[in-house]
Amino acid sequence: MAVTAPAAPETPKTAARPADTALRRLHALGQSVWLDNISRSLIRSGELKALMDEGLLGMTSNPTIFEKAITAGADYDDQLAAVARQAGSPAAIFEALAIKDIQDAADVLRPAYDALDGADGFVSLEVSPKLADDTQGSIDDASRLFAAVSRPNVMIKIPGTQAGIAAIRESVARGININVTLLFDVDRYEAVANAYIDGLEQLAKAGKPIARVASVASFFVSRVDTAVDAQLQDQPQHQALLGTAAVNNAKVAYERFERIFSGPRWQALADKGARVQRVLWASTSTKNPAYKATKYVDPLIGPHTINTVPPQTLDAIRTMPDLRVSIRDDLATAHQQLAALSKAGIDLKAVADKLEVDGVASFAKSYDDLLAAIEQKAERIRRG
Repeated sequence: MAVTAPAAPETPKTAARPADTALRRLHALGQSVWLDNISRSLIRSGELKALMDEGLLGMTSNPTIFEKAITAGADYDDQLAAVARQAGSPAAIFEALAIKDIQDAADVLRPAYDALDGADGFVSLEVSPKLADDTQGSIDDASRLFAAVSRPNVMIKIPGTQAGIAAIRESVARGININVTLLFDVDRYEAVANAYIDGLEQLAKAGKPIARVASVASFFVSRVDTAVDAQLQDQPQHQALLGTAAVNNAKVAYERFERIFSGPRWQALADKGARVQRVLWASTSTKNPAYKATKYVDPLIGPHTINTVPPQTLDAIRTMPDLRVSIRDDLATAHQQLAALSKAGIDLKAVADKLEVDGVASFAKSYDDLLAAIEQKAERIRRG
């Protein structure tokens, strides 16, 4: 499935645009901004194209986002009716609706993909959340969805669970673009990054081109603070550590990224045109109203990163007065504060494990709720 293409340069290229916007300034610093949202109206109204003109370079979706989009109004009813009359299952109906949105979004984003030589302009579609602990099922679903969407600028999302690691490796070895989601733990992130490299090595060994295979590792941020802060609330002696865990955890993950994607092993792949697996900061909206809206944007700007944001965080980015590379700042402090959290009884690995389980369960519930809503609509349509 890999497509032959010239090797992409390591330094991100910036598409030529007349307007100087916050999104374009971030891209000049090496960080792309993606929208963590998708809907048919967003695509068809021209809003997505307007956001691209501002400097938006990608989109992400998940079952929760699709649940809100499909059940919120009548945008999907015509296609839902057509598919329902073919006696499709609720899962098949949802997949048809989702694939249509992903294809249309990919087509709108295609100019960015082409202008940046395949380095950006992606939209993501997730395998079934029911497969988070099913390696072979995830591999099969990723291959099927990648072929069904049939766009070079689609990424298939696979959760970075223990079972997902082998699925990521095999999918990359098949030339599939992969967005690894639900990463909270730094060690798990490293395992995922190595799985990507393993997959590229297998693909290269098979004599297949690797220059157009792309991947991102979606490292979740704000949810870590929400979980850790809840444990610190009853510890007055540790209040200074409130709101520190998430950004520090992310900075350490980026530190690992820079170490992994350097040295002779990676250089051998880079010489064949391989692209680094960029770190994507996910869950970057502020959950605590006491924290500023760009708390998970300001300190995480750096080369080969993406920040995927909901609309309200995008609005906050537009007003940011100072944009600079910040990801490597205060690394020593980050390690010190993480060590202090451990001394305070906070087990970040346990926190990450629970967040992963909760994240999988949340997406699975959204998926079930969505299928139930589709089934009700389909049944009404079949009855006329």
